[in-house]
Amino acid sequence: MRLAASSPRPLFAISSTLIIAAALLTTGCGSSGSASTPQFSGNTAVTVVLSSTANDQVSALELQFQSLTLTSQSGKTAALLSAPTSGPAVGAEFMHLNSAAEPLLTATIPQDLYTSATVSLTGGQFTCIASGLVDGEQTLSMAFFGSGTPASAVTVNLPSPVTVTGSSMALSLDLLVSQSATIGSCLNVDGFTGYSLTPTFNLTPLSLSSSPTNAANGEVTGTEGMIVSINSGGNGFTLSVPEGDFVTRTLSVTSDSATLFQQGVSSFSALSAGMFVNMDGGLQPDGSLLATRIAVEDPSAINVMTGPLIQVAAEVPDLAVFGRQQQGPLTGFEAPDGAYWEGGAYFGFSAAVFQVSGQLTNLQSLPFAPSFSASNMVAGQNVDVSTASEITLSGPDYTPANTITLIPQAIDATVTGSSTSGNFTDYTVTLAPYDLFPTLAIQQGQTTLLNNPSQVEVYVDSNTQMLNAQPLAAGSTLRFYGLVFNDTGTLRMDCAQVNDGVDFTAPNANERRNVAQAQTTRRAGPGGMEQINTVTTGSH
Repeated sequence: MRLAASSPRPLFAISSTLIIAAALLTTGCGSSGSASTPQFSGNTAVTVVLSSTANDQVSALELQFQSLTLTSQSGKTAALLSAPTSGPAVGAEFMHLNSAAEPLLTATIPQDLYTSATVSLTGGQFTCIASGLVDGEQTLSMAFFGSGTPASAVTVNLPSPVTVTGSSMALSLDLLVSQSATIGSCLNVDGFTGYSLTPTFNLTPLSLSSSPTNAANGEVTGTEGMIVSINSGGNGFTLSVPEGDFVTRTLSVTSDSATLFQQGVSSFSALSAGMFVNMDGGLQPDGSLLATRIAVEDPSAINVMTGPLIQVAAEVPDLAVFGRQQQGPLTGFEAPDGAYWEGGAYFGFSAAVFQVSGQLTNLQSLPFAPSFSASNMVAGQNVDVSTASEITLSGPDYTPANTITLIPQAIDATVTGSSTSGNFTDYTVTLAPYDLFPTLAIQQGQTTLLNNPSQVEVYVDSNTQMLNAQPLAAGSTLRFYGLVFNDTGTLRMDCAQVNDGVDFTAPNANERRNVAQAQTTRRAGPGGMEQINTVTTGSH
């Protein structure tokens, strides 16, 4: 069942800076009266918050920022991010931010009416996962598409001019993934066709609330990170957030008497540097987070892999997970500080503790019995896998998983029907063929557990945040965010949030825009299952 992990991949740097061409949106002459014109005086602290809007075709998308600049109506510029002269790069992995949000940075700039933006990038790449026949055999392909040459202009759209005023405010930089990452064939091992990386963003003001309830008003949920240090006041810490293989960045976190501590810790005093946390919080005016929930899923962990399960072996208690976010030293390779894992990372789970994230609090009210265990986990579910030792590169005895925690995920799906089930409305939704549940459900060497992997029952109650403008009705495509369980062969989601969806995307098989060469490695695993792992090399 094993998909071989590759050695560390090179950074796919964009060889010359990509300047994001912002849409210049200005109000027409006389379109607003002078009475409504704000009076600008002094500076404002602006926090840039990252998010993404995506369907399920891409499994990871990483970008490395060099600069972010706003231009005012009079032509003056203000730098939110300047090209770093030293220190770590600033970047992000965007697919874990689909229907979610995380702060990127906070900068102080002059108050003004800003009508356009420019951004430069130094690197970027995205990943897709597919399963199908290659050379007559069922294989799993993981294609890493790197941007090795400057592509066409990258875009930032301002739906309306941005008024920067007051002591502080926030801006949402939302990556439109389906417009940014174009895929031809994810399964073509002879050279991938029809793909390009042309990042496209929306930049809009974010309305913060003193008691945020969702990503649209300043709530941050499910943030993964490692505590770097505890502050001297004893109520906060610095958190290092993993962002693909490009960079990590740090966030300042505080707690108060209302903060809920879960799983491995019962109070702030139990936290220490080096612990991995999964937390929720509210964005503060200075760009820090006030924690509402802090969970330490495994206090003994030295490594954590976060991402979708991609294989679960039938013959041996081993699994593979795609590490969208990776924390800890992992394996040393030749690098003393560890390295980023390509493809699947492999774990034995015979002695693992299985648990469910405490992010959603209504599990006991569901009209089905939510369960996550060694016998019912399925490929496609989003998990944190922790280990108490470094990760072994080769089998047959892979690193034992210490804990495996089911965590929320976003799915993009079309509603086909609904019914009432207790205090919930059960929406039957259909996934796109490239979604990981139908893609990964049938693999050689893996037990087939799902009756219909293309269908999910989504349970919505009064706790669900409804952020959708499209109707929640048959025929609508929406993004649903929550915990996905396998209930005796049926996928069921406890839904925390609903957003407008992204249309299903058909692969473009006719266009050829190769920007890197592909190297393919094939390995045989237990059960006679041969897998394929594909990484990009070449110009970068």
